Amino acid sequence: MNKVYKTILSASAAMIVAGVSMVPANVFAWGDSANGRSTYTLEQVNAGALGDTITFNSITNGKIGDERNFVGARVKNSNAKTWNADTIAVKDGETYTIRLYVHNNSPKGTAGVAENVSASFSLPTTIAKEHSVIGYLNSSNATPNRIWDEVKLTSSDTFFLEYVEGSAKYTNVKMGTVAISDNVVTTGATLGYESLDGKVPGCYEYDGQVTIDVKVHATSKTSKLSKTVRIKGTKDWKESVNAKVGDEVEYQIEYKNLADEQVNNVMIRDILPTNMEYVKGSTMLYNSNYQNGVKVVEDTVTTNGINIGSYAARGNAYVRFTAKVVNKNLACGSNQLVNWASATVNSSVYKDDASVMVNRNDAACPAKIVETGATEVAGAALGAGAVTTALGYFIASRKKLM
Repeated sequence: MNKVYKTILSASAAMIVAGVSMVPANVFAWGDSANGRSTYTLEQVNAGALGDTITFNSITNGKIGDERNFVGARVKNSNAKTWNADTIAVKDGETYTIRLYVHNNSPKGTAGVAENVSASFSLPTTIAKEHSVIGYLNSSNATPNRIWDEVKLTSSDTFFLEYVEGSAKYTNVKMGTVAISDNVVTTGATLGYESLDGKVPGCYEYDGQVTIDVKVHATSKTSKLSKTVRIKGTKDWKESVNAKVGDEVEYQIEYKNLADEQVNNVMIRDILPTNMEYVKGSTMLYNSNYQNGVKVVEDTVTTNGINIGSYAARGNAYVRFTAKVVNKNLACGSNQLVNWASATVNSSVYKDDASVMVNRNDAACPAKIVETGATEVAGAALGAGAVTTALGYFIASRKKLM
């Protein structure tokens, strides 16, 4: 049985011209796999304009206004009742919640169920004064089957975004707020109504929202940080490698001082994803004093971080350690385990990432997977002034550091 939508009156709704419209996908920040989807008013949907068609976020005078603007942001835990759907100015050190609204526009309720519904976010990994966070919504039987929208985060200073691991949530009236996979920022996370089974009926009583948190880190270009990875026992360093549960990988973090003066007490820290486990005693430091490497005394590179000392202009260093792929909560199918490294220098933070791709397809998985689209902690040998040399710097290519 069809469910009648209540008309939502607004200034914008009164200006909508009668009749279904087609809007080119690239005119605004939103888009879709049909390169321009049909849009509707509540009145048109109530009059039967959708028929048996299942579509998402295509009502122009809906609960959130124009539903094509379905990705927004605001300061985490703020009292704001609205979301910045286009642009939000951000501050260093602040955490922001990104929202993706989910509404199957079919008025048929449980007779108009969208299948295999999933969401994902594309988060930028670069350093800039403006970043676009893009949210994607997918359904195998919706028309179109993939839609997207973006919100822009801006600042007068350059910055990067850090995803807050474990922050992904889905909220609706049936389940309340439930945790969803961190894969929502990589390969995607499955949504649902009664459970996270990919099924979302039509009408407002079944709508929901996906939220994630991101933290803003201001930066400058007086230092450089690079992160790479390789399967242990191989030679080539890469941005991403394929691995399986039980494999060990080596991570390499390169720090370089681009400033014209010495910097002191450089802190290196690495944030391992849930399904990567640090191998104790594996951290090594390479620099001008230790060109063949020295073992770091404390195993704190993935917790509080390590102090790798002081570096003259153009000075550099490499930090390496080993981690093992484990299965704590791997999803069936493809998992992208993103590993972030950071360097803190004179209160500025620099960051880069590398990925390990793990395909889980064990006996507990279905036969067919649906693809959806500054405490000083280093040892005494690594004291604050240990690596400043008269020559001023140490450079070694990744190929030389075998």
